[in-house]
Amino acid sequence: MADQSAFDFSGYQQAAARTGGPVATDHPIVYPTLGLVNEAGEVAGKVKKIFRDRAGVVTDADREALTLELGDVLWYLSELSTRLGIRLEDVAERNIAKLADRASRGVLHGDGDHR
Repeated sequence: MADQSAFDFSGYQQAAARTGGPVATDHPIVYPTLGLVNEAGEVAGKVKKIFRDRAGVVTDADREALTLELGDVLWYLSELSTRLGIRLEDVAERNIAKLADRASRGVLHGDGDHR
């Protein structure tokens, strides 16, 4: 049987507090980054419900809702790229080049950025 103290969340919180601390969030990339992951989560939630509720059948209403959410993802991606001084064209071009390289080496599947 597992040691019950391993499930002491009060103790966990105290230990975590000793290793944490304030992190400045007044940088211009914080808002678009948080927006991007929030909107990506909304896309994922809608897709999850398509599979959970309708066995993967995508309706016109789903496409409309996902179009709106993907537009939000694109807006935040654009804002984050702009604030980082990165052109969306460069993001797209480098991504396609990376995927083509992986495909040519037979490593499209798997994990890790440097495969």
